[in-house]
Amino acid sequence: MDTTGVVAAPTDAQLHRFRVGTAGWSLPRQWASAFPSEGSHLSRFAACLSAAEINSSFYRQHRRATYARWAVSVPAGFLFAVKVPRAITHDQRLVAVDVLLDVFLEEARGLGNRFGPLLVQLPPSLAFDAGIAEEFFASVRVRVPGDVVVEPRHESWFTARSTAVLCAHRVTRAAVDPARWPEAARPGGDRELVYYRLHGSPRMYYSDYEEAYLRALATSLAEHRLRGSRCWCVFDNTTLGAAAGNALALDRLLRQAHAHPSLG
Repeated sequence: MDTTGVVAAPTDAQLHRFRVGTAGWSLPRQWASAFPSEGSHLSRFAACLSAAEINSSFYRQHRRATYARWAVSVPAGFLFAVKVPRAITHDQRLVAVDVLLDVFLEEARGLGNRFGPLLVQLPPSLAFDAGIAEEFFASVRVRVPGDVVVEPRHESWFTARSTAVLCAHRVTRAAVDPARWPEAARPGGDRELVYYRLHGSPRMYYSDYEEAYLRALATSLAEHRLRGSRCWCVFDNTTLGAAAGNALALDRLLRQAHAHPSLG
């Protein structure tokens, strides 16, 4: 485990893969048989998929020992994306957050080299302000050398100016579904990483994605990978358990495309 004041960057072996997972790691009853029958929910989940988002960190603090326990529950190569607390994004609105960042990252560093992207989800009311964005992401970059992803939900973040700020700080803008604007459906910012967050549509958090959508998504991810991007896809349509099934299906399609490039 890393004991310095900086979050350890993942190793090269961890970086150059497709990563498919869900928000959290619940095992819905309808998909339980697809996972091993023994072990904790997390260890069973991680036996079949390569990533998960820790979304609970948005709502509450976790002890460093909790993050460390999660880290030792997963196999080598598994990564967690970690969501920044709402105290930073929603309460402070990215302003004067150095102390909050330090506290959060000190806890999350318990993940060691299982720490993947840092996920910054912004409130819909938070418009792009170049000065605030520059200061915030510069502060993050002092502390986090690895991947940083932002999911903005205000139209002002989808401009050439905002994209330039994100690229300057090596920040990826997530591609989302459903998208409020056409640009939100496409990856943006730094393209070393492509990160999809799929919330379910037409009904957010509930709707299942059909096979045709997943096939098109697999093709798109394969194309991003051919252009040199590392690719993540996280399903957040967890309310009725669709996320686990969609993640397993997409992972299977990507493995098939990797084994048989002509299929992509």
